[in-house]
Formats: sequence, C-alpha cells, structure tokens
Amino acid sequence: MAVQQSVGPDPYFPGNGDPRYRVHRYELTLDYRPGPNRLSGTARINAIAGRAPLSEFQLNLADFRIGRVRVDGRQPHYTHRGGKLRIRPAKPLRAGAAFTVEVHWAGNPKPVSSPWGGIGWEELEDGALVASQPVGAPSWYPCNDRPADKASYLISVTTPSAYSVVAGGRLLTRTTKASTTTWVYEQSGPTSSYLVGLAIGKYHTVLLGDPGPGGVPQHGHIPAQLLSDFSRDFARQPAMMELFQELFGPYPFDEYAVVVTDEELDVPVEAQGLSLFGANHVDGARGSERLVAHELAHQWFGNSVSIADWRHIWLNEGFAKYAEWLWSERSGGRTAQQLATASHRLLSALPQDLRLADPGRKSMFDDRLYQRGGLAVHAVRCALGDIAFFRMLRGWAALHRNGVASTATFTAHAARHAREPLDDLFQAWLYDTKLPPLPTALLHGGAADSA
Repeated sequence: MAVQQSVGPDPYFPGNGDPRYRVHRYELTLDYRPGPNRLSGTARINAIAGRAPLSEFQLNLADFRIGRVRVDGRQPHYTHRGGKLRIRPAKPLRAGAAFTVEVHWAGNPKPVSSPWGGIGWEELEDGALVASQPVGAPSWYPCNDRPADKASYLISVTTPSAYSVVAGGRLLTRTTKASTTTWVYEQSGPTSSYLVGLAIGKYHTVLLGDPGPGGVPQHGHIPAQLLSDFSRDFARQPAMMELFQELFGPYPFDEYAVVVTDEELDVPVEAQGLSLFGANHVDGARGSERLVAHELAHQWFGNSVSIADWRHIWLNEGFAKYAEWLWSERSGGRTAQQLATASHRLLSALPQDLRLADPGRKSMFDDRLYQRGGLAVHAVRCALGDIAFFRMLRGWAALHRNGVASTATFTAHAARHAREPLDDLFQAWLYDTKLPPLPTALLHGGAADSA
C-alpha cells in the first residue's frame, strides 16, 4: 500500500519535520570512532516536493559542523541553528519534482534534549546506541523528522574492527581494511526516522531458532557475559514470532534482531527490524519476557503500520501492550481477561484525566496510556468476538502495511467488522477521560463472530 502522508506540522512537535516534501530514500555513509566519540557522515537524500513549488525546506540536524550541502548538485543557501538545517535551493523546485540533497557533517554526537531527557545517540562506556523515539533521530543524521514521512535506508558504518555494528534491516556486506570494518545495511521497508536503530559495541551474535524455509531470520547480539542468561530469557521469541504471524499476519520485514547492551536502559526501545534491550532486562529467569513480546509486536504496530502524527501513539502502545496479554494467554500464563482486570484495577486508582486519542505531549509516554490502550483493544475484542476481532486485526496490519494511519482510520476499520455500532465504545475509551467499566465477554464466541 502507498504510504499516506499527514498534512501540516505535527501538533506535538511542530518544529520537527517539514510537510512540504517527503523523502523516498536515505543513503547514509558514516564513520564512527568510539574512543573520542567522533562521527562524520554523508547523507544522500532522495526526496519529492509536495503540491506547491519549494523555494525552501528544512531538515532536522543537531549541532554538528556542516561541511557541504548540495541540492541536485548545486550549492544552495543554507543556515543551521537550533537543530534546523534550512535550505534554499539556487532555483525553486517545482511542485511534485524529485530532488536530491547531499549533506556532509561531523562532530561529537550526543542526545538531543526533550521533555523526557536526552534521547537519540548515546555514547556508552564502550560503543554507542541509538534510541530515537520520538524526536532523537537528528542527534546523528539529517532527516525530515516526522513519523509519517517514511523512507527506505542504506546505511554504511565504518568503525574499528573490534566493534560490531547492528542496524535494522539486512546486512549486505562487511568489509575489513587494515584496522577498520565497514558494515552496510539495507532497510527496504518504508521507515520513520525515529525508528532507524543503530548499535555499536562488542557483541556476540547468535541465531534464535531455525527459521527454516520461508521463516524469519532472528538474531541476538549480546555481550559475552550475558549469553547464558540471554539464551533462556529470549528462548521463546521464535514461538512469539510464530504466534504473532498467526494472529497479526506475516512478519512485515526481512529480518528481526535484538541487541542487549552492556548497560542498563530504563525501558527497551523498538526500531524497525530491531529492538534494543539493556543488561537489566536479562536475568536468566524470563523476568522481562512480556517486554520481549511487546517490542516484537511493535514491528506490526508502530513500525509497519505507523502513526500519522504523535497524537495517535496509543495505536502503537495499546496494541503492543495487548500483544503482551495475547502471548501470556497463549503460552500458559494469565488470560487476557485476567490481565485486563488487573490493568483496570490499577487505572481505577489513578487520576482519570488522560484522553487516549489525544493525550498531549506531556502524557504521550504515561503508563496509563499503555494500560488504557491495551484495555481499549480488549474492549474491541469483547465487542466483536474472537473470530471477527482477529480477522479485523489481520486486516488492519495488511491494509496499512508500510503505511501510516490515525485513530479515525482505525475506528472506521474496526466498525466494518462489527454487527452493532461501536461509536459509544470508542467515545468512552478513546475520547472521554473517565475510565469505562471493565470490558467482559465470552471471547471465543459472540454474535459478531460470523461477521
């Protein structure tokens, strides 16, 4: 399906991204030296102007030294301040025209500031890690930083040969010359800028299960001392992949990788085709298994089907939360109804002032959004019954594969699978702030099952 574009600036981050054009492809050539934390890069960006002539446009890029900028091979006028690289081509670009931007930059990458602290490129004790949600991508490369602008990526990274480089996508080549190695990855699936993941460190690589003919290759990249615990904590990920393909439809990308850093992370972070975990998420006792399921589910919900803008983040987190419950239910743990009951009890004791469909920037990562999002999905399941619900879910993932969607898109889609109107359900769960009653139903039956 063609990627849909949202119109206008993102209401939560109006300074990020430029809706006047869209990017088709990024080709990034990077050189990184971990010791001095030195990054130099070249970006070749293939883009298409929007419906109006483009006399100027902007990319988001943090405080690096700019060495060269070209638009279609010609030198433009540009300014770079406040995280914005404003470019005025020598000649305005006509509406709908394809154009190419080339940017050279260098410096010491660091996280960009946000309401949640520094995000993006993080220098580790021995390597680096990129976790960009929601606006950290400009911490390491120039981009049109808005979730609706999805592009393919070719990423080449040169580092000292002692280090491994892991990026989302397929490893095309690994070439060693003298003391450095160049790793080249291709991510052909349309990818939001915040979902471009990268890890540089001293990792051992293991295969998670045997994908077999037509299966999904799954790899883990882990520090040596965590290999034993990792082998237990992630042992059931291949079974999760099998279950989620049954419930959600085919895995939407070529491969899936997980990286465990040698340092602690507050929470794991999803990237396209890649999830990043901290050493604290590996305990040898499957203590974080629900998070393994959560991050894998994001490959369908958030990465393949992306949000039109950040108001709709519940579509990412609510479905990933519900995937945790589905995994628990199907793997011998607590049922979705039991987990929904616990979640509802938790929320009932907390302030009820969060509007799920538009939580505001301050609350977009509030735990209540995750919990209420999971409950909202459960309420839809209860209303539809299992057969119609999972048909609806697979249809959602298929119809919007590699595209973007909004809350209104989802509610219209779900309504088509219901025998009775869902307006009141969606009003209560998505738009009102008061917590609705706990949804209950006979999940393996129901009037809507034959819909």
